Amino acid sequence: MEREPGTIDRLVELGFSQYEARAYVGLLGATEPMTGYALSNTTGVPQPKVYETLRRLARKGIAVMLSGEPVRFVALPPTQLLSQLDVDFRRRLADAELALLREEPAEASEYRVFDTLGSWPAVQAEAVRLLDEAARHAYISLNAEHADEAAEAIARADARGVRLDVLLFAKEPMDLVHGRAVRHQSTDGVIYRHHQARHLAVVADSTKVLWALAPDGGEWNAITADDRLLAAAIKGYVRHDIYVQQIANEFGPELAARYGPGLEELVLPQRSPAPAQATAKRTTKRRRRSA
Repeated sequence: MEREPGTIDRLVELGFSQYEARAYVGLLGATEPMTGYALSNTTGVPQPKVYETLRRLARKGIAVMLSGEPVRFVALPPTQLLSQLDVDFRRRLADAELALLREEPAEASEYRVFDTLGSWPAVQAEAVRLLDEAARHAYISLNAEHADEAAEAIARADARGVRLDVLLFAKEPMDLVHGRAVRHQSTDGVIYRHHQARHLAVVADSTKVLWALAPDGGEWNAITADDRLLAAAIKGYVRHDIYVQQIANEFGPELAARYGPGLEELVLPQRSPAPAQATAKRTTKRRRRSA
């Protein structure tokens, strides 16, 4: 079976071994699940190595092993593979960033400035300043009303070529040329006691950070700093929330079936109630939602 050599080479550059790349491409080109024997014949992966390679791909989630006799394998679709690789790379990048920050001399982060902000106009003005000064990359999580100035600053940063990762708690999407804007929709249609809470997080160029929160939707508490460690923490929070929304967007029906609309049953584990009690609680929740 002849394949474009560049495909194998690019997968190797992404961390695949030569055998893993050949096996994945071979599975991808198949019209039905394949045995290791058949895959070895079509890809040239030696038979003594092919099942070891396939099981390694299965452990990584790159291939799926189907039960039966003989065992057969199918490839993860390319779009899901690339999304998985992207998430894994960003996670490892964040881990490396934190590790490198810990290696910096103490004096590098000795001078820290924290300013408290108590009103939405002050919070938004600080966010606009950070975004207008951003040169390379900015992370934003925005859940606030009357945020037109912040949205305009995001657009200006995008026009300058700043890479943007934005999580929006809004009905309307935001189009970006140099980045992505993910709309938070996992809790659409579900009313929570704390839905009035508002927040704004901005991290600019991995050093300058703003974290602002209004638990009641009106009175704001915020901090700003020029501090790499705090910036890494807030950036990790925003990045993680974006990943969760991507998962919710792709697997929404399955998640709703497991955890209920808006994932309202996705809570920290507690003592399991008796079966009858648990059934009664679920019935009550359904009645409240339908009321």
